Amino acid sequence: MLKSKSIGTYIVVYLCQMKPSSCDTFVALPPSTEGQRIIFGKNSDRPCDEVQEVVYFPAKDYSPGEKVECTYIEIEQTAHTYAVVLSRPAWLWGAEMGANEHQVCIGNEAVWGRESADHEEALLGMDIVRLGLERADTAEKAVDVIVELLEKYGQGGNCMEDECTFTYHNSFLICDRTEAWVVETSGKYWAAERVENGYRNISNQYSITTKIDKEHPRMRQYAQEQGWWDGKVEFSFAEVYSFLTKGRIEASGSRYCEGRRLLEKSKGHITAETMMDILRDKESGINMEGMFMTTGSMVSVIPKDHLFPGVHFFTATPDPERSVFKPFIFVADIKQLKHTCSPCFGEDDPVKKKPRFQSKPNRKHSLFIKHEVVAAIIDSTREKGQRIVQKMRELEKQKVAEMEQYLTRGVEDSTLLVHLFSNTVEEEISTYNKA
Repeated sequence: MLKSKSIGTYIVVYLCQMKPSSCDTFVALPPSTEGQRIIFGKNSDRPCDEVQEVVYFPAKDYSPGEKVECTYIEIEQTAHTYAVVLSRPAWLWGAEMGANEHQVCIGNEAVWGRESADHEEALLGMDIVRLGLERADTAEKAVDVIVELLEKYGQGGNCMEDECTFTYHNSFLICDRTEAWVVETSGKYWAAERVENGYRNISNQYSITTKIDKEHPRMRQYAQEQGWWDGKVEFSFAEVYSFLTKGRIEASGSRYCEGRRLLEKSKGHITAETMMDILRDKESGINMEGMFMTTGSMVSVIPKDHLFPGVHFFTATPDPERSVFKPFIFVADIKQLKHTCSPCFGEDDPVKKKPRFQSKPNRKHSLFIKHEVVAAIIDSTREKGQRIVQKMRELEKQKVAEMEQYLTRGVEDSTLLVHLFSNTVEEEISTYNKA
């Protein structure tokens, strides 16, 4: 079934009139967390009519010369891809956020700066997220993969499922069992910052200042050539490449500052539940509402000790306040997550045909359909809505407690976890049906 383009067109006009918006991504490392764990979290803020799915792809080997078709362009495939779990807008190849079997997590943000975002079709930032996860077994290697892709293929193309063009550059927050990295880009130019302890968040503005641990070899020279930097004062990526200085970002009361404040508030005691609470925070704007809203959320718990598994929680539904964070653990023999996998339209997909985006197919997966009905009940019926939310929280709390057993004792029987995420989705749907 196809639906009208008018909603998407209205959203694009709305976005063009508002201040730049994007998502929020967080990471907390010891000693900011409880125990020797790294906690990663991200809200994906996207057009309100967009469906976000959670999908799994196993590791795979490829022959020399094989290609991979990303959202808009085809690129060279690597010899081996790692198993990944992704939360992604259902119309594209890449992902807003995800993790791989080596416990590398990546989330991306839209950023706007002095350089114009390219309308020419290349790799989307979301494609780069997936490619980084498929090709890197550490956070630092993911940095290298990302910048190599930028140099070879560039970033660009429409970031919305609509014929009206909406483009941006990207920043990335990456972590593994030992550290985190922030990569911020402007076209093919980039800077990267290593984070080894404490906490870090990124939002819709550049945030790397003078602490730069890796960079494009011509980044500073290019800035001088453009007249953005005189080569004398200390170089700050955010001040040189952004419309706004770092100081103005911090004084603006933006989501970036609010996110940092919420992390600081729980410093030393940050857990998965803490991160979920931050992602649910509406007063700060981190949990977005309106035409541009939080359409999917992710929280990961990654023990520093390799004896214990990482646990990755996804909502696969809009508004984390009215959603359940459901756990996923990488084990052998996981099958596709059918309840959160959207319909596939193959070569008939309007995204694949040129001109693109002439229509929109119905991309709702089965959990989304059930959740859509329940969300309407929560909004319209106070007492019943409160009961539903309470039952959802009880289910989530139960799953967090169950996961704690694996995080502290390890996995003895991996067969019990093959259907962990899908079984939790079924429990969530059962909760809806009982309500």
